[in-house]
Amino acid sequence: MLKLVKHLRPFIWSIAAISVLLFAQAMSDLSLPSYMSRIINIGIQQNGIETAVPQAIRIGELGKLKSFMTDSESKQVTTDYILLDKQSLSPDAYSKYVKSYPALATTPLYKLDTSDKTSITQLDIIFSKYLPVLAITERGGTPAQLSSVSENQLKLATIAYISAEYKAIGMNVGGIQTSYMLRIGLLMLLLTLAAAVCSIAVGYLSARIAAGLGRDLRRKLFVRVESFSNTEFDKFSTASLITRTTNDITQIQMLMVMLFRMAFYAPILGIGGIIRVLGEDRSMLWIIAAAVGLMVTMIISLFSIALPRFTLIQSLMDRLNLITREMLSGLMVIRAFNTQRHEEEKFDAANTDLTRINLFVNRISVFMMPAMMLVMNAAMLLIVWVGSHQVDAASMQVGDMMAFMQYAVLIISSFMMLSFMFMMVPRASVSAVRISEVLDTEPVINDPKAPQKFTADLKGVVEFKNVSFRYPGAEEDVLRDITFTAKPGQTTAFIGSTGSGKSTLVNLIPRFYDVTEGQVLVDGVNVREVTQHDLRDKISYVPQKAMLFSGSIKSNIKYADENATDEDIARYAGTAQALDFITTSEHGFSTRVSQGGANLSGGQRQRLSIARALAKRPEIYIFDDSLSALDFKTDAALRKALRQETGGATVLIVTQRISTVMGAEQIVVLDDGRTVGTGSHKELMESCKVYYELAMSQMSREELGS
Repeated sequence: MLKLVKHLRPFIWSIAAISVLLFAQAMSDLSLPSYMSRIINIGIQQNGIETAVPQAIRIGELGKLKSFMTDSESKQVTTDYILLDKQSLSPDAYSKYVKSYPALATTPLYKLDTSDKTSITQLDIIFSKYLPVLAITERGGTPAQLSSVSENQLKLATIAYISAEYKAIGMNVGGIQTSYMLRIGLLMLLLTLAAAVCSIAVGYLSARIAAGLGRDLRRKLFVRVESFSNTEFDKFSTASLITRTTNDITQIQMLMVMLFRMAFYAPILGIGGIIRVLGEDRSMLWIIAAAVGLMVTMIISLFSIALPRFTLIQSLMDRLNLITREMLSGLMVIRAFNTQRHEEEKFDAANTDLTRINLFVNRISVFMMPAMMLVMNAAMLLIVWVGSHQVDAASMQVGDMMAFMQYAVLIISSFMMLSFMFMMVPRASVSAVRISEVLDTEPVINDPKAPQKFTADLKGVVEFKNVSFRYPGAEEDVLRDITFTAKPGQTTAFIGSTGSGKSTLVNLIPRFYDVTEGQVLVDGVNVREVTQHDLRDKISYVPQKAMLFSGSIKSNIKYADENATDEDIARYAGTAQALDFITTSEHGFSTRVSQGGANLSGGQRQRLSIARALAKRPEIYIFDDSLSALDFKTDAALRKALRQETGGATVLIVTQRISTVMGAEQIVVLDDGRTVGTGSHKELMESCKVYYELAMSQMSREELGS
């Protein structure tokens, strides 16, 4: 997976924005349990009274409290409170305060006269110390009894005293409670909306990053595969490359969408939840620790079991794609030999293997979620059990227990998210490795760092100097010590028995493979010392298996030259002897061509491939057994037309037909990878036994002119 991190560089700002949004969402979600606790503890149990600092207090009650205070504490209270009585207030002010504090009509009051947080904190400490003392002494108790009372009981006693004092003053205690709950509720609503907005924004950005990464990886894979030589294609099967470009990248995209939304969010939520719990009440922290430990153990165990299977899944998918591709490509052969049942059994075996492994992995995934839910629900029950006893003992408030439950849910949920990611990451990791294998594979055929340029002195001269070639991994050379020169304006033909190395030889010219020993020169320059683009710009190549692209006949011919006119296209098609079937079709040059030219015959595909090669107007033509599907009459007419069309270009023809090579200026006879004869037809009939035997096996002496 780490190898693909560099491909996320274009999205660095989006990832940074996601990190900020996820942090904001986590902080919003983590704040909600605390506010819920405040609604229960303060809003409901304390009637909305937040601190031990009374907003207003009767003069007599404050006097009682001051009797317990030190001089500095009494001075602090006197400084932060203002006396309200009829004599010191103006009539308007008095009328206003009486409405808020009806008891002012009968007794003077002290009203809080500061909003400074530091002063409020100091006052809270003072009143929290002495209000319980006043409350217990008024009930006939002694201050010494406070030592046996819990902190929560003292706090509740303080709030009860203030609430009673507010009622005695005539203040609207219900209004205070309602105002507090509305304020906290509105704040919770805003936090929820903020978290929702962050979640939507993260989803949007994650989808864009995943789609962009998939697009970039597909493009890079396509470009890399385009640069592969035949050596690399021998390493990666076509089915595997298709799977890597489609299914494997889809796995990465799915992971990216979930990675930012879960893998980034879960640690922030989990760690933040633990920090919040540590700041609240640690008495039940062991419950969360036990639940998390159990979940981590489950995740690690399942991860170790599932990872090897994910690697196997992708390999089995390659195999299934390969079988499917072979079946579709060779459907006519399968039907001809009545082997449909055999192919079905092959497909079923591969399909069953893939299904079996997928079922195993899915069963693990299915088991994990209920197990996680069981752990979470068990933790919730344990929290309720332990917490209810602490509430009963007045060592914990109900709101604190509820908040702890919410934090436990968030913390455990974060690990559930991670467990879900652990099921996705292994498969995506396998896909990432497979993608990296292609991207990290350097083609064995590369352009030189300081490429040479072709000179204008020579055009179309192809020269082999003591060339030997061995396929990668092979033990023996396929070609040995090949030497010849092909000149412009001449046709050089290569003939020999099947497997003699004819096609391999011509594949060395455009550098589909590189020679093992010796040199291949084009226009006097070693093909290894020029760029592949410059080299192949001089060459038109017609392969053994004619390959056409989906589109029209016209688009296939123009593939070599986008600027070719309709007249040029018609001329090339005429030279290739393709006009007969083009003009007789309903749509002419606009006739649709299916993928690979499957809707055309072998001869039609070959002729269109030749027309496409002619449209390039190169210096060198390579025809690799590209006339094999033509009848002798069409073959002869095509060779005659080609000689006129190619003009002064160098023509290289690979064939097994003697009739095709008889008119060539130079014939190279290959046998078991060696040159056993070079010359004209007449010369070889007299001097080359291999050529003579090939000729006599195909034609009579009269036809051969001997």
